[in-house]
Amino acid sequence: MLKKIIFLVILIIILAYFGIRFFKKPRTLVFSGLKSIVLTDNGLEFEAATSAKTVGDFLKENKIDLKNHDELLPGKNSVLFPGVHIFIRKALNLTIEADGKTVHGYALGKTVGEALSENNISLSHLDKVSPTVDSLPQENMDIKITRINIEEKTITEDIDFPIQYKNDPALGWQQQKIDQPGVKGKEDTVYRITYKNGAEISRAALSKTVTQQPTTEIVTQGTYMQLGKDERGQGTWYSYMGGMFAASTTIPKGSYVKVTDMDNGRSIVVQINDYGPQGKNRIIDLDKFAFPRIAPLGAGVINVKVEPILN
Repeated sequence: MLKKIIFLVILIIILAYFGIRFFKKPRTLVFSGLKSIVLTDNGLEFEAATSAKTVGDFLKENKIDLKNHDELLPGKNSVLFPGVHIFIRKALNLTIEADGKTVHGYALGKTVGEALSENNISLSHLDKVSPTVDSLPQENMDIKITRINIEEKTITEDIDFPIQYKNDPALGWQQQKIDQPGVKGKEDTVYRITYKNGAEISRAALSKTVTQQPTTEIVTQGTYMQLGKDERGQGTWYSYMGGMFAASTTIPKGSYVKVTDMDNGRSIVVQINDYGPQGKNRIIDLDKFAFPRIAPLGAGVINVKVEPILN
């Protein structure tokens, strides 16, 4: 009898132990299909509970609109499992001026340089970018690219021919005769040319190579003058037309005269095209351009001999 009682006590203890273990076992509660996910939107992180089946359904459920260039991971058609992490990166709108065009671009990268690469715009090491390529992109930022190009170019250029004059006293002073025509030479010049947005802004000659020497032109100049009666007096100067001209009160306009400075013997030929001067003993007023050929302007008044040229 005692043995039965001991057996029953042991049985009750065993059943009590396993009964407590059974009722203490934790149970998982399921809430009608809701899943917990994480959303990172432009660096901001959120936790959300959703019943959406796909990423696209979740975006629609939460009225999250994406533009063409916005980045989404995983894609819209991806199945949404509990614990999924969705990443959204919004593209910034940009205006880019380059190569004579203005385009509307976008930026996902962290710098202006990365944004230009995203929009298939390449840069050379000489190009200037404003703001700089290391700047942070901002919404509606204006980016301006100034293209700087340098090239070396060989250009064939003319070399002016020299002129050699010979005097011939048998020819009239207004007559010339070309004994040997001049021919221009040729030279190849290598230039370094700098362009800014396609327009040349500077060039520097690096080397010159003569490929054809010029031929000297030989000219015979007549020197014979048939001179009329000379007149002596004072010569002055004034500003008029800026050429080999003079004013006279006795010699008709259109005539040519030889004017000689009596103090130094220098002579010039001028054409009369004005009336003057009016001062006592002043017989000719030389244009400011002509006067220095025989005397300094500072002299003001000089002693001259004026001879009409008749031929």
